[in-house]
Amino acid sequence: MERDDLPEVIRHYLTAHNAGDTSASAALMTPDARVTDDGKTYDGLPAIERWLNRAASEYTYTTTCLGAAQDGPDRWTVTQRLDGNFPGNTIDLRYDFTLDGGLISRLVIAP
Repeated sequence: MERDDLPEVIRHYLTAHNAGDTSASAALMTPDARVTDDGKTYDGLPAIERWLNRAASEYTYTTTCLGAAQDGPDRWTVTQRLDGNFPGNTIDLRYDFTLDGGLISRLVIAP
C-alpha cells in the first residue's frame, strides 16, 4: 500500500509531525489519545502536546515512507526511515495507528 492510500487523518498527521507542526498534529488526536514512543507512554492531549513539542525541537531529520498496511478496520501501520542528527543517524520506525471517529486514538512508534 502507498502512503497516498492511507486514511486522510494519518496522511495529515505524518505531514504535520514531519514538519514539526505540533498544533496540527495534536488536532488530529482524540482528547483521550495515547501515544507510546521510545518506551514511554503519553496519555491525553496535554501530555501528547508536550511530547510533540519535545520531539519537534530535539532533533532535525528527514523521513522516507517505506510502506504502509491496513491491519484491521481501524488500524494501520506505516514504516518510515528517519535520517537525521540523532544517535545512529538512521532508523526505520513503525507507526501503528488506531483510529476512532476519524481521529487518532492510539499511536505506537517503535523500531
